[in-house]
Amino acid sequence: MSNADHVFIKMCTDILENGFSSEGQEVRPRWEDGTEAHTIKKFGVVNRYDLSNEFPILTLRPTNLKAAIDEILWIWQKKSNRIADLSSRIWNAWADEAGTIGKAYGYQLKVKHQYPEGEFDQVDRVLFDLKHNPASRRMITSMFNHADLNEMALYPCAYSMTFNVTGNRLNGILNQRSQDVLVANNWNVTQYAILIHMFARVSDLLPGELVHVIADAHIYDRHIPLVRELIARQPYPAPKLVMNPDIKDFYSFRVEDFSLENYQTGPQIKNIPVAV
Repeated sequence: MSNADHVFIKMCTDILENGFSSEGQEVRPRWEDGTEAHTIKKFGVVNRYDLSNEFPILTLRPTNLKAAIDEILWIWQKKSNRIADLSSRIWNAWADEAGTIGKAYGYQLKVKHQYPEGEFDQVDRVLFDLKHNPASRRMITSMFNHADLNEMALYPCAYSMTFNVTGNRLNGILNQRSQDVLVANNWNVTQYAILIHMFARVSDLLPGELVHVIADAHIYDRHIPLVRELIARQPYPAPKLVMNPDIKDFYSFRVEDFSLENYQTGPQIKNIPVAV
């Protein structure tokens, strides 16, 4: 099996067998019928993916690579908060009258700050340091800006990245405050693995390790039977990520510049209930 499948199965098994249930507590999320959406969770989950060995996309069920890349480019490359700039409709439910998600995600990354070397936004500061100061231990981005939280449609879940170069390999730590494991886990892993691949390519580095730190990794009560069925499946070998070799500038990447070779998966899980 792929390592991504192994990590996912191990994490889900640990949550199901050793997790803490919110039953009996007052919770914010509700199912569509108004019922409280309870979870079973683990605190402080840390998963590691060696990007030099394989691309960490699940084979237990399909992850929509193109849509995942489209969103990560929307946030990190377009630095947009406008839903019209995103091909999918995954943020439509949170849009305001102006068609934005407020001062969230990409909005935070585009704000410029003054440094001794000049003025940069958060993304361009990292790209600058990867080129000119790869030994830096200060390559950090954050979208959790307390001053703007009241103007965000949703507090950022995957909110911070720390980049670190070891030898000729680019590593990254993704910090996430909360995660719906069934719906979003491999979506986020795939996105930030792609981001490291892109940043490494344009900085003449090789992809290294992605470390994913999840403060609250939870499985919703109505997802438990779906997760049990999913992790009982037989996984396949990891596919190969193929990137357009001609792209050398981060702002030139497009969704069509990425593909997977030999991506075999189990069937998709349809009609997953989502708590809001």
